[in-house]
Amino acid sequence: MKDWTFVTQGASLDAADPIEAPTADGPVDPTRLTPRLRAILAVVLVADILDLMDSTITNIAAPSIARDLGGGESLIKWLGAGYALAIGVLLVVGGRLGDRYGKRRIFLIGITGFTIASALCGLSVDPAMIIVGRLVQGGFGALMIPQGISILMATFTRAQLPRAVSAFGPAMGVSAVLGPIAAGFIISANIADLDWRPVFLINIVLGLIGLIAAIRLLPHDQPVSHEPIDAVGAALLGATMLALIFGLIQGSTNGWTALPISSLVGGVLLFGGFAERQRQAANPLLTPSLLKNKGFTAGLILGLGFFAAVSGLAYVISLFFQLVLHLSPSRAALGLAPVMLGIIAASIVCRPLLTSLGRRLVVLGLVTTLLGVLGLWLTVLAKGTSVTPWFTAPSLLVLGVGMGACFSTIYEVALGDVTHEEAGSASGSLSAVQQLATAIGSAIVTTVFFNVLRGSGGVRAMTVSVLVVGIVIVLCLGLVWLLPRAAPAEMDSDMASIAEAEPTVLRDGATV
Repeated sequence: MKDWTFVTQGASLDAADPIEAPTADGPVDPTRLTPRLRAILAVVLVADILDLMDSTITNIAAPSIARDLGGGESLIKWLGAGYALAIGVLLVVGGRLGDRYGKRRIFLIGITGFTIASALCGLSVDPAMIIVGRLVQGGFGALMIPQGISILMATFTRAQLPRAVSAFGPAMGVSAVLGPIAAGFIISANIADLDWRPVFLINIVLGLIGLIAAIRLLPHDQPVSHEPIDAVGAALLGATMLALIFGLIQGSTNGWTALPISSLVGGVLLFGGFAERQRQAANPLLTPSLLKNKGFTAGLILGLGFFAAVSGLAYVISLFFQLVLHLSPSRAALGLAPVMLGIIAASIVCRPLLTSLGRRLVVLGLVTTLLGVLGLWLTVLAKGTSVTPWFTAPSLLVLGVGMGACFSTIYEVALGDVTHEEAGSASGSLSAVQQLATAIGSAIVTTVFFNVLRGSGGVRAMTVSVLVVGIVIVLCLGLVWLLPRAAPAEMDSDMASIAEAEPTVLRDGATV
């Protein structure tokens, strides 16, 4: 994996945090975190929680936003895809910018831009304004998030780091469950007659608190790399994804005229340009040799299909609850809670099993996900519009368990045959593909849902969407046997702590 060097690299704690000498009562615990270190950890956690909550709230808020601003199906699709699209395209670039210009500087730029973009979203007066706001949010989120773990690694000692990163699991898990529920209740409460807007405007307060704390607390650091960043490659990738998703959403919503068809064709051509750029660039976003690795490529494709399917399904379940069953945002959020609880439980249980089970754990996760999908399909088919969240809860819990088992295994197993030199590029590429898959899944599965909804009603729209997701999961099962048998051996050491610390966020509200 990466060469994780636990040195300050230009970072420095001030005199408030000296190395403590043994006392009369015995040696000081080397894992102890001083108040200043706890405060630095809190700043990083706040940034990750902001990103997680803003990546999930549109699952609940989208119908309310579309009802208020107009934009209909198109806006709902863009709200699901826009944030993930921007963060997926720029995630790898954000990490490299931190290496080149300093983690602290890029983190401060990221959280500042994220806060301003949140205000733009909350004050939006039309669909275009909020779509731009969500894209900008995702872009600055991609600058902010990669810096957090690097800052902790440069600030904490090797002994302190495991205790620090152990805070991520509970914090992100609670946020994954409570974030959408809180958003639902905020919208239902209609605070100051602002409807959905407070779910974004609250970020102004949280962002400013995080920014002030970051300025005061984060240690200054120096650049650790002067390698050029492949801005052309990033621009080509961004243009590719934007053209493809625009064409898909525009065509499925307003008809397949020349504009969406041209956009899709342009997206394919741009992707060809991106592939050629990766072959020729001195510092490509994706190391070309990785695509020759059968196990890694299989994991990349499997992850793309799986994350697209389940993220789209989670979005559609929320739409079904609100648009078809006419549940309030708060009740819809509570209805989705079993998925989040299942994900968290499975992530905790499955991670220790990864070493012994390897890719077999991926199979178990996919089969469990498929059982949850089948249960949901049968439940909606049997109960129709009389179905309630109580009826769907068992299937959604099973679905969440399967998703959680896969989230914590697919990409780690995919890295099993990757060399040490390729690991950094491979890990970053997989994380970026996960976010892009979320954008693609949100666009495609919601397109299926709305197309069937217009012609055959809500129950049929839900069952067809679930069936499509089930088919994708079955196809994913066929790819599992191309994965390496086990995750990298390094995951048993310090790398396991780092990997656990870096929250892999699926934009349906789940976190690994």
